[in-house]
Amino acid sequence: MTVPIDVRITALGAQGDGIAEAGDDRLYVPFTVPGDLARILPGEKKGEGVSAELLEVLEPGPARIDPACVHFGICGGCALQHLDDASYAAFKRDQVTRALSHHGLGDVGVAMPLIVPARARRRTRLTARRSGDRVLLGYLERGSHRMVGVTECPVILPRLEALMPKLRDLLAVLLGVKDTLHLTLTATDTGIDLLIAGERRPNMRGLQSLSAFAEAQDLARITWDSKEGPEAIAVRRPPTVQLGRAGVPLPPGAFLQVAKDSEDWMMAMARDAVAGAKHVADLFAGCGTFTAVLAEKSAVSAFESSVEMVEACRRGLNHARGLHPVTLARRDLFREPLTVKELARFDAAVIDPPRAGAKAQTEMLAVSKVPVVMAFSCNPATFARDARAMVDGGYRLEQVTPIDQFRWSSHVELAAVFRKG
Repeated sequence: MTVPIDVRITALGAQGDGIAEAGDDRLYVPFTVPGDLARILPGEKKGEGVSAELLEVLEPGPARIDPACVHFGICGGCALQHLDDASYAAFKRDQVTRALSHHGLGDVGVAMPLIVPARARRRTRLTARRSGDRVLLGYLERGSHRMVGVTECPVILPRLEALMPKLRDLLAVLLGVKDTLHLTLTATDTGIDLLIAGERRPNMRGLQSLSAFAEAQDLARITWDSKEGPEAIAVRRPPTVQLGRAGVPLPPGAFLQVAKDSEDWMMAMARDAVAGAKHVADLFAGCGTFTAVLAEKSAVSAFESSVEMVEACRRGLNHARGLHPVTLARRDLFREPLTVKELARFDAAVIDPPRAGAKAQTEMLAVSKVPVVMAFSCNPATFARDARAMVDGGYRLEQVTPIDQFRWSSHVELAAVFRKG
């Protein structure tokens, strides 16, 4: 039978868990920091180590601080609120450095991360269920499908947090005994956009409650997504975000950088990297995060697989003024990457793929003659894989900048510039 043991935490793992050694075992202990002397209960095998439950911190390490949220340690949304700012920044940077080193790029300079402040996230996804007579609204527990009903969230914008208690009243009408609903709240420039996903369409009373809620809370839109597909329940005004000179109307559930701060940083990096380019390729363009900004100085050809995103970008650009020509094309760059011949007409490219990276497109870019490529990534592992191909193709990888959009999580994004020759 497993018994508690005392261990000293020596490092942080990739998921933010503290690492300790006990005999031949490597133990992963959540909510600990290097230097902690912790009483733990070893658990099950986890990769090359063993997971453990933290029972008590006997001696705090020098990097330990008080967490910002009363739900920390139970809610699965944050992993690192107990880590001081300097150690937290170093952890994020190390995530990128380790990924690059794994692909032989350990000599590339990695800057300290740009970190989005607390209470800056403009999008969050909540889960709602019934527990007896109560409505639980919040997030899942760490490594579990159990719900944590939250009363605060210091990660998201205050106006999203302020809506949560009012949503509970609405959910009391919408939730059946066995229902689970997923709510995505997005703070746009024209108001909060609420997307609710559930198996069945609301009844008449539910629809009336949703419409009344949109009016009472001055929401921009409420959309219900069921197995029949998304349905607009209340549209008081189009949820719109300003991307450069374009006011882009967002489709329900559309991808959007999670914080305005990081979006602004990324736009500025892209603009600076391609300065002087006459024709820029915007690859995995989404709804045009970079398209309009790039078009202020250059002609742009933007490629995106989603019809809804392409059309949203087109509508935004239709009302923008003073831009160079923009061509929008629907194209799946995973299955049909731009070829070397097609890339020959561009003197710069911006690429921002999803977590899987852009292996096929990168292989084409690597052997192309595009002088400069500005790359963004939400996954250091797939970025490092793709960066290896770019370097092998003759590109020089300049300094990499980590970007921390998901405050207090183990997740980190990055920006990097490649130059040919």
